[in-house]
Amino acid sequence: MSAVYDCSDPAERAAGLTAAVGAARGGRLIVMPTDTLYGIGCDAFDSDAVAALLAAKGRGRDMPVPVLVGSWHTVDGLVLSVTPQMRALVEAFWPGGLSLVVQQAPSLAWDLGDTDGTVMLRMPLHPVAIEVLREVGPMAVSSANVSGGQPSSTVEQARDQLGESVSVYLDGGPAEHAVASTIVDVSGGTPVVLREGAVPTDEIAQVLGLEPDELQVRA
Repeated sequence: MSAVYDCSDPAERAAGLTAAVGAARGGRLIVMPTDTLYGIGCDAFDSDAVAALLAAKGRGRDMPVPVLVGSWHTVDGLVLSVTPQMRALVEAFWPGGLSLVVQQAPSLAWDLGDTDGTVMLRMPLHPVAIEVLREVGPMAVSSANVSGGQPSSTVEQARDQLGESVSVYLDGGPAEHAVASTIVDVSGGTPVVLREGAVPTDEIAQVLGLEPDELQVRA
C-alpha cells in the first residue's frame, strides 16, 4: 500500500525522505515535488524500475524518461562531453526549469527507453527533490500523470492518476509555478528549443550569446 508524507511537517518530512530513498533504492516508484510540477521517479540505473514507471504512465519506450540530478557535477559522468554551451546553460539556469538534451556517455548501463544515444537532464530547484536525488543519485523522473492526462501540480492529482503503482508520495504542497520546464537540445552543433516553458527563450539566447531571433525554436 502506498504512503503519503506531508513534507511541511518536519517529522513527516524526515520519515518521508527516508521512505522515498529506501523505495527508490529498492526498485520501487516514488512521487515527489519539483519546482515545476510533480514527478514520478525511480533509480535511473534500475531498468526494471524504469519499465515499471513507463507502465504506470501507460507510456511506450518511444518516449524515453528524462533524468534528474542533484548537483551540477553529476552531469560530468553522464554525458559524452560537456560543451561550452551546455556548461553556460547549466551555470545560468540550474537548479531550475531548464531541461537539456545531451549526448549520453556510451558507457552508461541504463535503459531509459529508445533514446538514440541522448538523455534529457535537469536539476530541479526544490529542496525535497534535491535531498532525494543526493541520496539516490540520478533518477529517471517523468511528470506524475498517466500518458495523455493532466500533469499534476498537487500530490492529490498525482495519486488520483497513479494510485498504488507508486510506493511513496512526498507532498510538498501545490507546485509553485506549475509550468513545465523549457527543453533545449544541445546534443548537436546548434542549440534548438524543443519546448518553451519555465525559462524564457530570450534568456537562453542571451546566455548563448545569440539574438532572440537567432535561437532555433521547434516548439
